[in-house]
Amino acid sequence: MKSNRKPCFLSLAALILMVSLFSCNAHQEGLLKPNDPVVVRASQPLAEYTIQPGDQLDIKFFYNPELNETVTVRPDGRISLQMLDDVRAAGQTPSRLDRFLTDEYSRELQKPVITVIVKSFSAQRVYVGGEVKNEGLVELRSGMTPLQAVFDAGGFAETSAPEAAVLIRKGPENEPIPIRLDLEKAMYGSGAAASMLLLPEDVIYVPKSGIALANKFVHQYIEKLLLFRGFNVSLWYGIGRAYEE
Repeated sequence: MKSNRKPCFLSLAALILMVSLFSCNAHQEGLLKPNDPVVVRASQPLAEYTIQPGDQLDIKFFYNPELNETVTVRPDGRISLQMLDDVRAAGQTPSRLDRFLTDEYSRELQKPVITVIVKSFSAQRVYVGGEVKNEGLVELRSGMTPLQAVFDAGGFAETSAPEAAVLIRKGPENEPIPIRLDLEKAMYGSGAAASMLLLPEDVIYVPKSGIALANKFVHQYIEKLLLFRGFNVSLWYGIGRAYEE
């Protein structure tokens, strides 16, 4: 004689399936979709590079070439120049340092025209996080793209959604500006992300896929809830199968 509890078990299974599908759709809506517009607008310029210790600078004087110098920013962030005491360079942009030096040399020279050029950069890094095999800092090489940075971090995890990756970059006021990256297209050499170049302190985040999020939801909000209430999920399923026999 079969138990009349079979419909009850089937209803529970159907409920779990419906919750799982709902969770998958809900999380997918929260992800940046491949066709979403890029957040950065043309009228919103990105932040100018900030000079760091270890950078090599060319200081050029248009009318006074005898004062031209190539200097390296010391660990204390300063540089030494002719006719001036030590000058703090680290933390300033090249254009800001240019204006400062122009003001300072105006005390000794008539209408100096000065240009500050970053000749070489110190070791810079970007951060790669999310669904990659080795989250953390990656050394920034010249011409590095977001996809290359992900590969330096061990590549994508099986639960990743590379088509919905996000690049977070500092804006002109040091505010974070998110830029959507389709790294799936980049793997085939197409899309804007394939040729985008990284800047120091960029952050690349690779989110979970919708399926991975749904599985996590079922595990955390269904299984753990039942276990907290004293139910054994595996035993529950076993009882359900027993009722069908």
